[in-house]
Amino acid sequence: MKKNTGIWIDHREAFLVTTEGETTSMEHVASGADSNLKPSGGWKAGGTSVAQSIVKEKSAEESRMHQYHAFFQQIIALLGDSDSIALFGPGEAKGELAKEIRSNHDLQNKITAVETCERMTENQLIAKVKAYFGAGK
Repeated sequence: MKKNTGIWIDHREAFLVTTEGETTSMEHVASGADSNLKPSGGWKAGGTSVAQSIVKEKSAEESRMHQYHAFFQQIIALLGDSDSIALFGPGEAKGELAKEIRSNHDLQNKITAVETCERMTENQLIAKVKAYFGAGK
């Protein structure tokens, strides 16, 4: 029996809908990444405020990238033995996840779609995944 997984993702959360025969399940994964991460720290004796601001932004961006990487790895671990994977979402997260999945040798050829779509209710997402994979026909 074929196991298909559709994922709606943005940088805050992901919803995984898995269909296997007549069985459908859904999982929610929160990223834990703070997209508005504000680096802490104050004025230092050396350097200009502009230079310090750039360094703070750079370390905040690095921190966010590590958080996103951990988030994507958590999702990949949940994909397990999926035969086909479809990615949906409004922003760049779906493409970033696709890149992470493609670097995983077990899953690299299983992505069948990367589509832009806005936020949906759980029922709309389940219906979209079932329609995409042709479940229930």
